[in-house]
Amino acid sequence: MEPQSDMVAVCEKAAARMRRNILKLAFMAGKKGTHLGGCLSVVEILATLWCSVLRIKQDEPLWPDRDRFILSKGHASLALYTAMEAAGTISEEQLLTFGKNGGPLSTASSLVPGLGLEFSNGSLGLGLPYGIGLALAAKRLQKPHHIYVLMGDGECNEGSVWEAAMAAIHYQLSNLTVIVDYNRMQSDGKCSDIMNVQLTGMWKGFGWNVIVVEDGHSPGHLCTAFTQARQGTTPVALIAHTVKGKGISFMEHNSKWHHGFLSAEEYDLALKELTR
Repeated sequence: MEPQSDMVAVCEKAAARMRRNILKLAFMAGKKGTHLGGCLSVVEILATLWCSVLRIKQDEPLWPDRDRFILSKGHASLALYTAMEAAGTISEEQLLTFGKNGGPLSTASSLVPGLGLEFSNGSLGLGLPYGIGLALAAKRLQKPHHIYVLMGDGECNEGSVWEAAMAAIHYQLSNLTVIVDYNRMQSDGKCSDIMNVQLTGMWKGFGWNVIVVEDGHSPGHLCTAFTQARQGTTPVALIAHTVKGKGISFMEHNSKWHHGFLSAEEYDLALKELTR
């Protein structure tokens, strides 16, 4: 089933807004812990989820049957917040509290269900085990909601990921979708230089249904993949091929920007690239 063109346009507009806001807030935060590279690589994934896929009610944030989204790669919290703002889940005023003392939007997101923040993150490898608990509870309570967990490809080096993957198959959690941000880079460089594994084959080997999205920056392709993911009888691993630092030429494929800080000159240069 092809996604509707108007919905794709909504997601693309949201993604453009997100990139501008990510840059702005990262520059304002200075050295408080933003991770631009990994935020920019998941923009379209989160724009598509929050503007098209997730079944939520804006006027009832604690609706029991809402879909749950778990950000396991916690260093991309700024991308999550900007997606929520683009979708209208939080206000622009709330977004501007990012990283401020006493505000709800910490640099590593914390549990605030009323804002759509379902999980406190920080250490990697914990989002999937938590998501499995949610999915299993939903199955046993016969609830209709779906659980989405966004992970990084470097995060898949964590042993807890594969223990959780075994449990998901054992319990046949067809209401669970993992999205792997496959940008092939992590904090210390290329994933292949640090732990050279074939993620698609590994997820398949654990019994998961694997859907590969060759262009993880295409809302149309992502919408189609998410629709397929809800129709199976096993948990799904959606491997989205992305570019670290996507949209900013000097950040793309550059591990420096896993946690690099913007100078005023770099900020102006990056903003010009997004607005030209």
